[in-house]
Parts: sequence; structure tokens; C-alpha cells
Amino acid sequence: MTAPLLAHATDHGRMYARSTSEQFSVPSITTVIGQQPHGLDGWFGYMGANSLAQDPTLPGILGSPAKVRQAVSRAAKAAETYRDDAAKRGDRVHNYCEQVALRALGRPHEMKETREALAANGEEAFAARFDEWWELFQVEPIAPEITVWNKTVGYAGTLDLVARINGRTCLIDYKTKGTSRDGTVKPLDDKVVMQLVAGMKAEESLVDPVAGEWEAWQHGESPILLAVAIGQTEVRPLRANPDVLKHHWWKFCALRRVWEMSADTTAAGAALLPLAPPPISR
Repeated sequence: MTAPLLAHATDHGRMYARSTSEQFSVPSITTVIGQQPHGLDGWFGYMGANSLAQDPTLPGILGSPAKVRQAVSRAAKAAETYRDDAAKRGDRVHNYCEQVALRALGRPHEMKETREALAANGEEAFAARFDEWWELFQVEPIAPEITVWNKTVGYAGTLDLVARINGRTCLIDYKTKGTSRDGTVKPLDDKVVMQLVAGMKAEESLVDPVAGEWEAWQHGESPILLAVAIGQTEVRPLRANPDVLKHHWWKFCALRRVWEMSADTTAAGAALLPLAPPPISR
């Protein structure tokens, strides 16, 4: 995904500014959702143990404590390495999807370059499956990579695509996914619904990032919210259930308060202070 011009990495997560000349002031949608516990301890442990077990140097280093420590250090970073590689792959796929929309809108694009980047990493199948889905669903793009803002709750984010499909306005979020053992794309996490409903609840959308010009959000009236899982064997679009949107919205607002309280707690200062022993009585 193209890095939004107004987004900044901070100690409190990714935050957005109103223009390129202003300081960041609200958290991103994904930063707010990130306040939810992830429960990946088991996965991190498995990735580390699996990496160590498959280390080709392991048989020859068992007699050297120093080399064993180095192997353990490499294994400890296995989950982080996997996560970073997956994020880079996701960026390449998102970039290609954005270029497809730009070309359809008749705007300057880099479709050739982004497809070549996928091919160079053995990932061109993602582009091929996406092209098939785009044609099958007759996607009519309206606005790719559009930044939105909600002043009332206090957050901002960038939507992958606003489009029209079969005459209905759709807010679309792409998720690059691996392939399961049965050859299908891996399932999506339900938290994508929070991401989509937060986009729907936007109040403004960005017009000019340099001037800080915004306009009233035009696509929040009962759009279809689509999470699109993009894999190498298939693309699977899933619609957010309209009956549960209010619950995911309330949960998002609660997580926004958690983020604010966490930031306030950090800014308040040290939680623990040193304590000297009492003076000796004489």
C-alpha cells in the first residue's frame, strides 16, 4: 500500500496530520484496532522453534555454545522476519491493485512496474488472480487510496478503494493472504469489519494534503463493505454483515478510548519511582 502522505510513525503508533505542514493529531484506524490483544504467543513460539529445528547449521554447532546462541538468536527473530516479509509482499500487492484502479480511471499509473516487482519476487499469481476478480465483478473505481477523517471520535485512515459494483457503492479493503493446504486462500480476521465500518463512519475525505483541504465524506450512506482476500490461487470477496456493524463500531470507539488512555498514561510520567530507606533513628 502506498504510504499516505499525512501519516506518521510515532511512539503511540501511526498518526495522521491535517496537512503536510501540521503536526499529527489523531491515531490511524489500524493503530486503534491494534489496541485489541492479538493472542499470538503460541505462533511466535512455534515460529522460533521451527526455525531452529530447520537451521542447516545446527548439527555442526552443537559443541559450540557461542554458535548455538547465535542460532537461537536467529530463531528468536523468525516471527518478526516472517511478519516483515509478509508486510513487504502486502505492499507490493496493494501497490499493484492501486495501479489497476488508476488505469481504469484514466489517470497516470505504474501498472507495468508494479507487476514486474511482483514477478521479481515470484508473486505474479497475486496480480493474475486480482485481474480475474476485477473483470468478473466489473469493478468501477471511484477513488483509490482515499484518506478519511473523523473529528468526532478522533481518528483517520486510508481506504484501499471506493468503487461501484453492480450499481452499488462499495468500500473495499484488500488483504493479501497465503494459501491453505487445500489450495484456497486463508480466512480473514473478523477485525477487518472494524476497519471497514470506521471508514464508513468517516466525516471528511482528503482533497489536497499540502493545503490541508478536506471535503464532506460522500460515501457513508449505506455502502457495501467488502473485505477482499487476495491469494495466489483465488480472490475471495466477503461482505460485512450489516446486522453486526453497530457492534463493531462500538468496539472500535471503545478501543479508541483505550488508545487515548494509554497515551495519557505514558505522558503522565514514570509509573514506578525509586524509594530510599528511611533515615536511621538516633
